Order: sequence, then structure tokens, then C-alpha cells
Amino acid sequence: MNGSVASGGYSEEIISLTRRPSGLGFNIVGGTDQQYIANDNSIYVSWIKKDGAAYLDGRLQEGDKILAINGKDLKDLRHKDAVELFRNAGYDVSLKIQRRLQPQNGPVGHGRDGESGGLPLAAILVPGLALAATAVWILLRYRQRM
Repeated sequence: MNGSVASGGYSEEIISLTRRPSGLGFNIVGGTDQQYIANDNSIYVSWIKKDGAAYLDGRLQEGDKILAINGKDLKDLRHKDAVELFRNAGYDVSLKIQRRLQPQNGPVGHGRDGESGGLPLAAILVPGLALAATAVWILLRYRQRM
């Protein structure tokens, strides 16, 4: 990885992307007026478009915090102001990102700073899929009896 390890279990990295006709290929959330995480005005990557510039590059990940774009700090911006910076960033775009490091062993959850790491995606999807499969099974059984 081309990044450096920052204190507190985070890594920082500079990612250079070349804008495609469809844009940079990702969506952002956050800002002073639309906090993604309580008491945090930061801008985060919420979605990466398949076959977009970020996806093809492969380094940017959903959940990454974007600290700066082309050297311009994104701290304490309203969401729409951050979006404008991305739209007007030009053809070659440099992103400074921060990513939480995942522990090598042990449970995912609370870091040393007491901040929750959130639920792994599988903890949400697996029960949801099981519930959906059960509902389909019940529906099919009910329809057979009619």
C-alpha cells in the first residue's frame, strides 16, 4: 500500500484518479449539515460505481474518509460545498484519504479509543437473507395448500 500508518489505528493514503466521462465513480456523504457519523463533520465515500474511475483504480473503498481533494482540506464543509469541490476538481484528481485499520485477530468492535467500529456487513445481511428465504418458503407452502 502506498499509504502511511497514522496513530489510533488509521492509515492515510494519497490516491490519484483520472476522471472518466461519467465522473470519478463514487458518491460521498457527510458534511457539517449532513453528518454521516454523529459529531463528525467529515466527508466519507458511501458508494463506488462498478466500472467507474475509483472502481477501476481499486484503492478507494466505501467507508474511507476523504481528508482533502487536490490539496484542499475538506474539514468543516457543508455537503453541497464538498460536492462542488469534487465536480470542479478537474481531470486529474488527488484524494487524501483515511481508513480505519482492521484488527488482524479478535472481534471487530470497539477500538482502543472507545469508538465503535460498527457491525460487519455480514452481521446485517445474513439474518436478513435468512428471513427473506423463510418468507419465500412460507409463501410457497401457503400457495400449494390453496
